[in-house]
Amino acid sequence: MCCAHPCPQICDRPVWCEPEPEQVAERVEPIPACGECVATTTGQVVLGARKISVERPRGRLVDGGEVELDTWGAFASEDLLRQVVVERMLAGVATRRHELVGEPVGQTGTAVSKSAVSRRFVAATTSAVAELLEADLSGLDTAVLMIDGLNIAGEMIVVALIITADGTKVPVGLRLGDTENSVVVKDLLADLVDRGLRFEHGILAVLDGSKALRKGVAKVFGAKAIVQRCTLHKRRNVIDYLPVARRKAMDKRLAGIFANADAEAGLRDARRLAAQLKRDHPDAAGSLLEGLEEMFTVARLGITGALRRSLTNTNCIESMISTVRVVTHRVKNWHDGDMKKRWIATGMIEAQRTFRRVRGHTQMTDLVTRIGHAINPATPTIYTQEVA
Repeated sequence: MCCAHPCPQICDRPVWCEPEPEQVAERVEPIPACGECVATTTGQVVLGARKISVERPRGRLVDGGEVELDTWGAFASEDLLRQVVVERMLAGVATRRHELVGEPVGQTGTAVSKSAVSRRFVAATTSAVAELLEADLSGLDTAVLMIDGLNIAGEMIVVALIITADGTKVPVGLRLGDTENSVVVKDLLADLVDRGLRFEHGILAVLDGSKALRKGVAKVFGAKAIVQRCTLHKRRNVIDYLPVARRKAMDKRLAGIFANADAEAGLRDARRLAAQLKRDHPDAAGSLLEGLEEMFTVARLGITGALRRSLTNTNCIESMISTVRVVTHRVKNWHDGDMKKRWIATGMIEAQRTFRRVRGHTQMTDLVTRIGHAINPATPTIYTQEVA
């Protein structure tokens, strides 16, 4: 290696200029005496969220070619710059303000213009889309699937989240299209299966009141899926048909019915309430009766406590959607569908960073067992006796 400074003193070189010991060994020519050879070159490293030019030493291999310094490669990597750009964009820093919020580094850098920041954000979020939509799902022990939709600039997007057998929440997919479109839902679920989603042991699908979602789940998973309707959506749907003065009391009554650990008793109470509503509020009664059996699926499985409260609504996926809305709320001009997918995928991955395991996750093993029994009930052996 050649010294970076032609002087008899020890060089005070930056860390990125230090070669790894194994890079030197016997493959590099001996270092000439200082002053006899100056082998340096100018390159750019990422510092303070920008690129700055620095000098670095050069080394030659005995058999020809240059020594590639691993430390230099790390500091010069574009990944560092992309990571900072994404973090600042998600925090709401406009592309034109990135230069103003950069840390002082003592010299003017590059890669801080509005267009440069935009290009790097597009590249990083394109990778996020691929990471989300192309991930292999075969290694995940899926127990629960949740599907919901969100509105971005007047267009609906369907998103999917799974909960594994240990309670881990994982975003797995999205599709541009309405939750009321069964084709969109079916294509999303079919894509998950193509990527290795395992459901042969049975899967619990937690959905809102969309008929298209229910139809899509039945089409793709068939009898291997059991459905739990979201009790919060049902309560909102029913009370919307009632006069304002009656809504609070009715919502409280519905909450008590859906919280009943005895599925059959809760079902009887709900039907009794629907009969009472039918005379004066027939539409509210009809809304309550629609899909009523599937309001008590988790209770019917015998799951109680925190896990039951977690899986009788879509709060887990709505929490993820809330993070997506926070991430995207500053975007004013949506150019196309690809831009929406990039931002939404980035928001879903950002939400995953803050996920905790589902509440009541200690009961997940029991849930998986009970789902399996519900999907594949044991067939009793019938013994026949011959009458003498």
